[in-house]
This record gives sequence, C-alpha cells and structure tokens, in this order.
Amino acid sequence: MKKTVRDIDVRGKRVLVRCDFNVPQKDGMITDDTRITAALPTINYLLENGAKVILMSHLGRPEGQADVKYTLRPVADRLCRLLNREVIFISADTVINDEVRKKAEALRSGEVLLLENVRFRREETKNDPGFSKELSSLGEIFVNDAFGTAHRAHSSTAGIADYLPAVSGFLIEKELAFLGNAVEKPERPFAAIMGGAKVGDKIPVIENLLKKVDILIIGGGMAYTFLRAKGYEIGQSILDAENIELAGQFIKKAEQKGVKLMLPVDVVCASDFADDKKVGVFAADAIPAELQGLDIGPETVQAYRAELAKAKTIIWNGPMGVFEMKSYEEGTKAIAEALAESAAVTIIGGGDSAAACAQFGLSDRMTHISTGGGASLEFLEGKVLPGIACLEEK
Repeated sequence: MKKTVRDIDVRGKRVLVRCDFNVPQKDGMITDDTRITAALPTINYLLENGAKVILMSHLGRPEGQADVKYTLRPVADRLCRLLNREVIFISADTVINDEVRKKAEALRSGEVLLLENVRFRREETKNDPGFSKELSSLGEIFVNDAFGTAHRAHSSTAGIADYLPAVSGFLIEKELAFLGNAVEKPERPFAAIMGGAKVGDKIPVIENLLKKVDILIIGGGMAYTFLRAKGYEIGQSILDAENIELAGQFIKKAEQKGVKLMLPVDVVCASDFADDKKVGVFAADAIPAELQGLDIGPETVQAYRAELAKAKTIIWNGPMGVFEMKSYEEGTKAIAEALAESAAVTIIGGGDSAAACAQFGLSDRMTHISTGGGASLEFLEGKVLPGIACLEEK
C-alpha cells in the first residue's frame, strides 16, 4: 500500500504536487473543470495542514516548446476562485527561472504557486534527470495526484521521486482503492463491459480480465470482429481484420474458464456513418451486406441488462455504439442507466464511458468514475504504472 499525504508531516514544508489540469478549453476559456475540482481535496488538505503548495501539470501537447495556446494561466484563474485565495502564477517559458525559484523559496504556509505547463520543456516527456532534479529543487516533498498521467514515466510524474520523498494524493488513493479492489478482491458476480472501436486496443485488458471476471460483455465497434470470428457476415461494419483469429481465441478461452462472454444478438444498422442514415434493427447474424452496425439493438440491451442486474461489481470501459449521434445513443444510454440503477459497485474506466455518463446526466449515480482513461486501462491490464511505482510504501 502506498503512502499518502496523511502519512507525512507537511507543516511548513514546500510540497510539489503533480496534478492533472489537462482541461478542455474553447477560446481560452475552460469548458469543463472536473479535473481541477478533482484535485481540490488534496490541495485543501495540504493548505489546512500548513504546507507551502507548489502545483504542476501539463496541458495539451505543446511539443516541448512554450506556446501561449497551452498556458496554464486560465487554470490559475479558476483555482483562485475554487480555492478562494490567491494562486501565484509565473508564465515562464522555461517553466523554472530565477523568479520562480525566488517565489518558491519565499512561499509561506497556506500559499499556492502554480508552475507553467511542464510540457513547455522537451525534457519532461523524456523523463530527463536534469529536469527532474530542477523541479525537485523547488520543494521538499513530492505528491503525485495525477492518475491520468500515472502511466507515463515523465519528469514531473516519476523522475522527481528520485530526489524527494514521494507519496500519493487523495485522488490517486481513491483510484487505487476502487480499481485495485475491483480487480483483485471483487464482490461477485464480477462483470466487465468492454466497448470501443478495435479489439487490438483492448487485447491486454481482455486477456487480464478473462482471468478475473464472471461475465464479459462486448459492445461497440469491437463486437463486429467477435461476430466475424463466429462466422457471421457483418456487412460494412468496422472490422479489426488482424485480430479476427484472436477474438475467436477469446471466445474459446472464456468458455474454458467458465466466463459468460456476451455478444450482441441484434444491432442498429445504417447505410452510412451519419446521424440521418439509420435504416433499422437487424439480427447480428443477418446484417445486410450494404449496411453497417452502429449500436447494439433492443434485444441485446435486454439481455445485457438482465445479466448486469445479477452483478455485484461492474467495470465499464468503452461505449456500446456511436453515442455521440442521437440515432445510435440508445445502447450506451441503456447500459449507463443499468449501472446507475444497480446496487453493485460500478466503476467507469474514464474516456468515452465517462463522457457518456456525463452526457446522460448519470455521473453522480456511479460509484467511481476514473479520471484516467489510458492509466485505468493499463491498470486493468495488470501493468505497473511508473507514476505510482515511484511512490513510497507504507
């Protein structure tokens, strides 16, 4: 078990906190501050306990160069309002300069300094020891609370831990508790719902989950590769041709392990990938040659919901169809509603599934929504995440 901010004395110390402030913006205005608010419990705890707080994050992909489009100034402004206190921000193209060092050194307990986008420095994504040491020189303790980047071995997520005592914030603690318990100590029956476009994107996750789950539900674009592996004609539906054989092996492996693997029995088809091209519902083994499946059908929804009603732990990663288009949102919406109504522990693996829950107004009815799409996937694969491996053990 990893140490958290509770396990270390922060009073009077300069504490460097890696947050995930990679928030969506339009015309320089933040459109969704969920990732900022997710960091507040850790920041407030540190402030209440007399720490001098230095925050750092990336935003977008500035490719190792200072770019005003990716400045963290709007984040500093939003933090001022959310924390109800001044947030010192210095727009340094090099992230750290003499002014930043002086401000960090002069910080008093209860004050907050936000560094400029760490990806303005090319060394950040290379996990360059020089930049890691430069960052560490600003503080006395490192707190990682950026689960969304914990799968990246970067200077501000992992390298810095070579030079400072390193613990987790409350957000990472929460992610590890929910995802870790779900995978290692789930209350059963344990169901996993996997969607998204390609089987290839989720191969390691499916392989790992087949060792652990009781029910594996497949939807989204990847379902058509599984249907093809069963010998069905899938028309113009998306196909991960390289992985047809592997999908067939997964079907056999599930049978051997006693895992109930569920595939669509009917699909909503369209003549083209467009909202106004919906044709109708067809059996999964009778998709017309000229049509493509863009959502699971009503019989599939009914079957999936019935199975999910039995589950005590549910992990969901990936939509059931093209939910961004009104004509093909029903399958994803129905699954989201099934989880919202369930008494099970429901864990949403970030990314599109989290976006779908938000779209349908169901986010607050899930037990846990992961803040890290890529990180949660790699965690479910059983991979070691560098930004977590570097933290001290209790």
